[in-house]
Amino acid sequence: MKPTNAPGYAAGPSPLPPAPVDLRLVVSDMDGTLLDGDGLLPAVFADTVARLRAQGVLFTPASGRQLANLRTVLGEPIAHSPIIAENGTLVVQDDEVIHCETISVNDTVAAISTTRDLGIDGYNVGAVMAGVECAYIDRQDPPFVEEVSRYYRELEVVDDLLAVPLNRTLKVAVYDFGDVEAGSSQALKAAVPDVQAVVSGVHWTDLMPPTASKGRALAALQTRLGITPAQTAVFGDYLNDLDMYEHAELSFAMANAHPGIQAVAHWTAPANTEGGVLRTVDALLERLG
Repeated sequence: MKPTNAPGYAAGPSPLPPAPVDLRLVVSDMDGTLLDGDGLLPAVFADTVARLRAQGVLFTPASGRQLANLRTVLGEPIAHSPIIAENGTLVVQDDEVIHCETISVNDTVAAISTTRDLGIDGYNVGAVMAGVECAYIDRQDPPFVEEVSRYYRELEVVDDLLAVPLNRTLKVAVYDFGDVEAGSSQALKAAVPDVQAVVSGVHWTDLMPPTASKGRALAALQTRLGITPAQTAVFGDYLNDLDMYEHAELSFAMANAHPGIQAVAHWTAPANTEGGVLRTVDALLERLG
């Protein structure tokens, strides 16, 4: 339901914004949002993106996933779409980099070293050093490699992360086989204070540049495209999506979203297991002005 303080709309319960809708950009998180309960893309995705394009509306994924992974998973429908990757540290369209932020070599070393220290202290964690072109890991056990491979297509296993050139690091992503909010995320925040520690899922903490975020990336994209927050729809489910809601008036929390997302969204979309993003987008297309 929409709260009474949603900008520009009348108070009262409504599952969708009132018609007509001026929609120019749809931005969606991936895991827990666009993808279904098995992490798969809904079969109607290509048709929905084609309908959006026919109406002059762009679809943009906004994810903690790697750029190469997003292009592989989403395929041809987003071939010329803007993409917000690596939790907002990288924004591209075709071969043009619209926005890019990296963390310092010293912070990269601190993040990797802290992750190793947490492993010694009993946390079941591993670090991913996400570079602009490729990601690197040095934890080599199959369960960890399998988890990381779900999100990183361009992935290299090395003997020592600290031996890899560190000057183009977008973020250090730390996977915890336990619940990060109950464990390693707080320790990471305390140990590496000069980076931004963002909980991006039940098992992931992203250590990023202090100013980087999906919201900042979305704002940069809107400026480049000449699209306003009033013309932007956002869908998300977890805390790394939070500040995108500052840049979209057509904002939806998934029914399965973290309470922090539900608190700021103007409307609720059906759960990711029910095709909530695409069902809502179809309904918005019927309300275009």
